[in-house]
Amino acid sequence: MSEADIKEVVRERYAEIARSVQGSSSCCYDGKVGSRCISANLYADDETGSLPQDAVLASLGCGNPTALAELGEGERVLDLGSGGGIDVLLSARRVGPSGKAYGLDMTDDMLALARENQRKAGAENVEFLKGEIEEIPLPDNSVDVIISNCVINLSADKDKVLREAFRVLKPGGRFAVSDVVTRGAIPERVRRDVLLWAGCIAGALDENDYRMRLAAAGFEAIGIEPTRVYDVEDARDFLTSQSVDVDAIAADVGDKFMSAFVRAKKPGVAPNTKAGSSCAPTCCQ
Repeated sequence: MSEADIKEVVRERYAEIARSVQGSSSCCYDGKVGSRCISANLYADDETGSLPQDAVLASLGCGNPTALAELGEGERVLDLGSGGGIDVLLSARRVGPSGKAYGLDMTDDMLALARENQRKAGAENVEFLKGEIEEIPLPDNSVDVIISNCVINLSADKDKVLREAFRVLKPGGRFAVSDVVTRGAIPERVRRDVLLWAGCIAGALDENDYRMRLAAAGFEAIGIEPTRVYDVEDARDFLTSQSVDVDAIAADVGDKFMSAFVRAKKPGVAPNTKAGSSCAPTCCQ
């Protein structure tokens, strides 16, 4: 299974989701609605109430990185794998008119959906970029915060993703993502299944491996906080749409996969932040 194969399967899956969202009345990570869906109930009503419906329906994440990142007025934030744009639009609100929120996605259909959602929201401090998270089309030291929502696990070259994230962050910049991580041994047959890559399963990193890769990329103050461990029934829920034998695979993934907040920091002092402080600009008065 090559990196190109993985990328093509991921691209086609998320293009299909983008196309299916427009005009629908309900959507979730796997096309089902309910409390067990891993994308359900991640955002408060006051966050999503004024957003375009399609931005909310296209949310495919496993957390709420905009809350994790503690974004401040005037900051520049980049969302890796921005999809329909929900986290970019929420970030744009938090950073205000003096800040900017970028979304990066490789899928034309998702970018079209995101830009339409931007238009509907009237968000002027937003820019959606086409590109891959392994090659971020932004200059060195250009953003204050990187967020991502259940996307880094989809990359076949995570070390390159983390190096690129480090490169574009300013000194003192923050890495604050939600992602699927693993705990315990995962059968090799699961790791090799290209459909399970698209389903955020096969490519998920072990939590300790994630820490080591972040450190190797240059990050410090690394932390991984589990938010939900998926049991066998969760596995059945989000594998059903992947065209795999759910009964054969559920026992291999149940209780070994979890959503987590992943935090790290680029060494240095962030602009507008007092020396010795690690908080966002809004709390450092």
